[in-house]
Amino acid sequence: MLVSRSAPFGGKARTLVLLALHLLEESFARELARVLDAPLNGVQQALRGLELDGLVAGRSAGRTRLYRLNPRYFARAELNAYLARLAEAETTLMKRVVQLRKRPRRSGKPL
Repeated sequence: MLVSRSAPFGGKARTLVLLALHLLEESFARELARVLDAPLNGVQQALRGLELDGLVAGRSAGRTRLYRLNPRYFARAELNAYLARLAEAETTLMKRVVQLRKRPRRSGKPL
């Protein structure tokens, strides 16, 4: 039986970006594109839309824009619980996140 991926947040890219941010806690567009194996432009568009909708909050860190789930979102607890349930089915994404977090940072500073 063929089962299609759910896209409850308006599109596959938006849903996957939210799932990745839930798992990573904070990230930037290029890292999300690598983790999701998705085009950078699509990830950037998804982030812009999610930020406009209030689901994601972005901040500047030098020349990089970091994103995370919006801590002021009115249904933050419910959103986290829902994303945790959706993430259970995304074993490939969870493995990529674990691999990403195991890599040492470029600066050589400890995690």
